[in-house]
Amino acid sequence: MDFKINLLVIDDDDINIFIIKKIVEKTGFSVNMVAKTNGQLAIEYLNEIAGDAEQFPHLILIDINMPVLNGWEFIEAYEKMNITKPVDMYMLSSSVYENDIEKAKTYKVVKGFISKPLSIDRLIELFRAVSA
Repeated sequence: MDFKINLLVIDDDDINIFIIKKIVEKTGFSVNMVAKTNGQLAIEYLNEIAGDAEQFPHLILIDINMPVLNGWEFIEAYEKMNITKPVDMYMLSSSVYENDIEKAKTYKVVKGFISKPLSIDRLIELFRAVSA
């Protein structure tokens, strides 16, 4: 399969990023993973590559609680960017608060809410969806 999945992980926890990277390697998919430690850095990155369809993420996993720009603030900033390319965006959080899960549903760009830790089966499911 020639299709390479561009994955953007936005999480301020280095251990989580490391774990996701290890899970990505085990999926068997060809993946270009970029990690940003807060929403502000992610917005800056997306602005840099906005015109580059080959680099632009197919899938974005967003942690909720982060410094500088949290997950919700990232989504609000993202929605103002007028990006037309479809992106599968998921909140990835250790939050068990029902209101976070409900809030995720209020954003058009957010496809769902995934509780940490991310499982290999769930990631494969997401990769299959974006590469279909």
